[in-house]
Order: sequence, then structure tokens, then C-alpha cells
Amino acid sequence: MKKSVKINISLLLVFMLALVPFAQPESPQVQATEEGSELEQQLNQMLNNDPILQGGLAGVSIRNADTGELVYDHIGDIRLRPASNMKLLTAAAALETLGENYQFTTELLHTGSIKGKTLQGDLILKGKGDPTLLKKDFDSFAVKVKEAGIKVIHGSLIGDDTWYDDIRYSTDLSWSDESWYYGGQVSALTASPNEDYDAGTVIVEVYPGEKAGQEPIVKMEPETDYIKIVNKAKTVSKDEKKDIHIERDHGTNTVTIEGEIPVEGSRSREWIAVWEPTGYALDLLKRSLAEQGIKIKGKTEAGTAPEDAKLFAEHKSMPIKDLLIPFMKLSNNGHAETLIKEMGKAVKGEGSWEKGLEVLEEQAEALGMNKETLVLRDGSGISHVNLIPANEISKLLFEVQDEEWFSSYLNSLPIAGNTDRMVGGTLRNRMKNTNADGNVKAKTGSISTVSSLSGYVKTASGEELIFSVILNNLTDGGQGKVIEDKIATLLADQ
Repeated sequence: MKKSVKINISLLLVFMLALVPFAQPESPQVQATEEGSELEQQLNQMLNNDPILQGGLAGVSIRNADTGELVYDHIGDIRLRPASNMKLLTAAAALETLGENYQFTTELLHTGSIKGKTLQGDLILKGKGDPTLLKKDFDSFAVKVKEAGIKVIHGSLIGDDTWYDDIRYSTDLSWSDESWYYGGQVSALTASPNEDYDAGTVIVEVYPGEKAGQEPIVKMEPETDYIKIVNKAKTVSKDEKKDIHIERDHGTNTVTIEGEIPVEGSRSREWIAVWEPTGYALDLLKRSLAEQGIKIKGKTEAGTAPEDAKLFAEHKSMPIKDLLIPFMKLSNNGHAETLIKEMGKAVKGEGSWEKGLEVLEEQAEALGMNKETLVLRDGSGISHVNLIPANEISKLLFEVQDEEWFSSYLNSLPIAGNTDRMVGGTLRNRMKNTNADGNVKAKTGSISTVSSLSGYVKTASGEELIFSVILNNLTDGGQGKVIEDKIATLLADQ
């Protein structure tokens, strides 16, 4: 009898389970439905089936720009590496913390007294973070010294970079990036080679010799004795292939050039990050002083300005609203990290990544982001440890529209298809001859296996949308741009 009851209960359980549909595991990909809009179905089809994304992650967040309402969300709350989309937060925090009209100051100071044509003391160049100093700015300082009647500096030429700490690299910067412009050292006293303002770098150019067998001709911008060139390259016949390598040796300012360049061939050029940019800035000032006939009797070295040092002259940078153009349009990593340190100095009294990132996190929260889901390790996005969900970036882009500095922020974003470098920036060759051309205003991002694009677009029907696309775990990060452009163009077509 007991056995019979047991069998009946088992049969009953089987019958009941048969009536309950099996629970399907939730897919990380959004599934297309008949009820979904045509836009949703098109996006789902692309994100689920494009071979570029096979094995990767695609965080996509689209909002109505007027209401902030999510129009589309594809794993939008999953934390992903943002690459240079991190700069969207850094720029917003800098505008909010420092202000649109904030300027960096560089001071020329002196100790001792001026007697006749001699400065009986030291001449001190004190940096306060300006990443835009050019050779002509050091020339202007030298002219000021000459106008004061000084022909001899009896003391030393000193560079003071103590406005920030002495940690030159952000925590996660790869060793393989350190000699290139995008991995340049961050110092409170630095210099740039041209008006792209890649601080702490020199431009090294290699031209062919007149005949095969000759050494190639090497030029630097700006000219500086701070860099030592070792030229191991050679000029070859004009029908041979160009293969030139320009690289700085670790821990030094020795730049080695190797390879071959054909007669009448085009130049090779690299932006090379210097080792210890404080000395680089000092060397440029020393050259400018020499060009004005001013002699320095003492040493040229790093040091600290005494509190009683007298102000000789000062230089003001462009305001941040103008610095945002090369910063955001060209995705300048050095500007991002400088702004992080400057925010730390201004708010916390310490020009360090630690204090600057504390300010960045506080501003992220103030600007509507959920700081509990963010991992912030630098200001540029070069770190592979940074993590931000796409929904948080689109939320930031929605919230900043109400800020008084928003027009400067929007103006700094690259514009699709505009060939002017300082307008189209990193989007100047993308989405041409589509509805996105001249319409999409967005920040690009790219590091190994990662690609991102976030910004604003106006649809064909006149609706303003905010979008964020963050692609991770790609086998070819460059291919991610294809997906981003498809999405942005699809939105512009609506």
C-alpha cells in the first residue's frame, strides 16, 4: 500500500512539471521581438549577428536627449572599459571644478638682486601644469630678461615642477607606451612641440640623404640638446622600400633611428615622449636665453623656488574652454592627466592622481552618475582597469546639457566627416556622405581590444538622441569603428 502511494505521488509530480514551461537562461544579448520597434530590431540584429562582435561585449545605451528616457539598452548596466570615452567625464569634471575660463600659469622668478647687467642670483622657471608651452613662450621669457638689461645670470637656471607630485605615469600605463606621445610623462613644468600640444614630446623627422649609402638627415621640432640622436639608418636606392624605426631608449633621452629610407622618398616622423620633461622645458629656456645673448654662469637643474623669490614675468595659458579643442578633438591623453592633477591641486591641495581621481569621482556623482558602479583609474582612459557602463555615460551626457558650460563641452566633441582636424578631430574621416556626416558629435575611444563612441545625434525626423557604444573583448579593436558608425548612421537615418 505504501509503495502504491509513492508511485502515485511520483506520477503526479511528473504531470505537474510537464505543465510548467522550462525556464530559459537569460541571454546576455537583447532578443528581438515582434513588439519591438524597427530600430530595436535592427540594432538587435546587428549586435547579435555581426561577426565583428562574436565573442565580444557590446554595451549600447540610447536616450531621448530631451527627457533622458532610455530608448534602447543593450547590456547598458554592465561595466566595460571605456577607453578614451573616459575623457567625457574628465572634461565635464574640469569644467565644473576649474571653470571654463581657468588658465594655467607659468612663472619666471629670480633670487638675489639685479646689479647693472648682472643678475646676482638664480633665475627660476616655476611650472604650474601648463601643457601648452611652446618654444615661442620661452622666447618671450628670454626677451623679458633682456629688456631688464640682464646679460649675465651669475647663479643657476632652475626648473621648479613641485606644483604637482613627482609621479610621472598613471597607475596602469603600459611600459610599451612610455616612449610615444600618448604615454608622455606628466610634469607641472613641460613643453610641447607644436599647437597639437602633445606635452613632453618632441617631433623627430627623418629625411633621405642625397645619395644611396648616405646617412639620412634628422631634424627635431623644437631643436633641443635634451635629446641625443643615434642615427643607425641609411639611405637606399629609390626603388627600395622605406622601413624606418624611431624609438627612445628606456630611462634615457637617447633616440635611436634604424632602418632604410629610399632616395627621394617621403620623410618618416614620430612624436617621441621625453624622459623627465622638466629638463626639456629648462633646455628650451636656456636656448632662448642664449639666442638673446644672455649667459648663465651656474648650473641648469631642477629645484624649488624659495618663498621670497621675486616675480620676473608670468605666462598665462589659453582658458580651459579653448584647451578642450585639442584635448577632446584629438583625444590628448596628456591634457586629461594634467587636468586630473590640477583638479586635485585646486580642490584637495595636492596635485596627484590619487587626489585628482577623488575629485573626479565626486564630480561623477554630482553630475548624475552612479559612482558605486564606476572604476576610475586615470583621466584619459588609457588604463585597461577603468570600468564604466554605457548607461552611465549616456546619463552623464544627458545631465551636462543643463550646465552653463555645456556649449563649450559640446563644441569640443569631434564632428563626423568634417575634414578640419580641429573640428572633425578623430571623426574627420568617418561616416562621410551619410546622414551622420556633420551631424554626429561624439567622443571616440580606442585601446587594444576596445573601441567606443558616445555623443549626440539628430535623427532625420528631428529628434535629438544621446548614444553610448562601448565595445570590449574585440579581436581587432579597429573593426569596432565599423559597428559604431553603423549604429550612429542608423540613428541619424531614423
